[in-house]
Amino acid sequence: MKNNTKNNTKNKMNLSISFFILSILFCIFGVITWLNATLIPYLKIACELTSNTQANLVAFAFYISYFFLALPSAWILNKTGYKKGMSLGLFTMSIGTLIFIPAAISRQYSLFLFGLFVQGAGLAILQTASNPYVIIIGPIESAAKRISFLGICNKFAGIISPLILGIIILNNVDSLILNLKGMDQLQKTIALNSLAAKVILPYTLMSLALMILAIALRFSPLPELHEDSTQNFSEENLSTNKNSILNFPYLWLGVLAIFLYVGVEVIAVDTLVLYGRSLGFSLTDAKFFSSFTLAAMIIGYIIGIITIPKFISQATALKWYAISGVLFSIIAILTNNITSIIAISLLGLSNAIMWPAIWPLALEGLGRFTKQASAFLIMGILGGAILPLFYGLLADTIGNKYAYIILIPSYIYLVYYAMIGHLVGKKTSCSSHATSSHATSSQAINPRNSDEPQIHFVEDYN
Repeated sequence: MKNNTKNNTKNKMNLSISFFILSILFCIFGVITWLNATLIPYLKIACELTSNTQANLVAFAFYISYFFLALPSAWILNKTGYKKGMSLGLFTMSIGTLIFIPAAISRQYSLFLFGLFVQGAGLAILQTASNPYVIIIGPIESAAKRISFLGICNKFAGIISPLILGIIILNNVDSLILNLKGMDQLQKTIALNSLAAKVILPYTLMSLALMILAIALRFSPLPELHEDSTQNFSEENLSTNKNSILNFPYLWLGVLAIFLYVGVEVIAVDTLVLYGRSLGFSLTDAKFFSSFTLAAMIIGYIIGIITIPKFISQATALKWYAISGVLFSIIAILTNNITSIIAISLLGLSNAIMWPAIWPLALEGLGRFTKQASAFLIMGILGGAILPLFYGLLADTIGNKYAYIILIPSYIYLVYYAMIGHLVGKKTSCSSHATSSHATSSQAINPRNSDEPQIHFVEDYN
């Protein structure tokens, strides 16, 4: 009896330590990802960029790495193991932040972009390795609560980090912009070199912190995961009579949903500072706008925690959140000044539950294809690279405000996926099942049939 009590205490302590480590990692996800919102206006000035399209290459360089690392990440983790893989991801991210030092010294935009690509690559490895831990380290019935808490940690870190970096690198930048107009070439070069140098200290400290965390994680008590621990994320197996992942149309519609969702989410955060400036706000004020979007995202996340699945299903929540995205986008385009800024910020609320809602709808019943399908869904993060680039092209052509029209068809598609798309091909699969599995199938498709918390298979990419 004493041994059992001692073992239970030890298990609870290990769970607490593991969860604390994961909390730190998910804060890092938020810090690294949402610094782009501050870097875009900063690099546009420091590197003398002439268009919104050029500035939005920041998001492109960062998110394109997810596309290239989605499949290799699984291979890397098979070689290193999950725990070592997370350390490798942190170390890779530290190298990416370190690249900012020569980039700042030379003021070479291409070098900054390469550093961002390396950071994104490290983050892709780290997230691929850390996501399964969220479900495995504790009781399955409380996994949804762990995921929700970590999601809030992620977004809270995302609110704080751009504010801090903005204060450091965008301090007095409005007066600098005015002064640059009256400077000769030599004076301008000296002033811009001084501005570029502001990024060296914070990114050096960030690199050191990531390296220390990589070493600490390697020797931490976090348990190693085994291949069989990461299986069976999907209760119902619709893959029994399927010989190819191409036989699941709702999965591929889900990949497109992830692509569009990530794209609109990145646009709602990363473009807001420059949009504010185009409306006449100073950078001193506009540098805070992206944090408003992330704060709205936390509110949307909390609403999702309270209401899903107790009051509404994930599909229904996805539908209404996407509809709100359409409405806020229209309001942003039709209004001016702070009202338009608030409408874009409220898209954070619209985007909050999309990632955890789309994943289970797209992965339901894939059985042995689940792992492969997850990699394709991760590749859908490519939307964070492509859509902001198209927004930049539109902004250079029709203006920053009207470029937000790209959001409307994206949210309309997400409404379609919530109502119809996630069921395409699923009913046929379900009907081919044995009668004995009918109850499980119904419960999986309609989460409101169960009082159990829904398990979101993968935490937010950011």
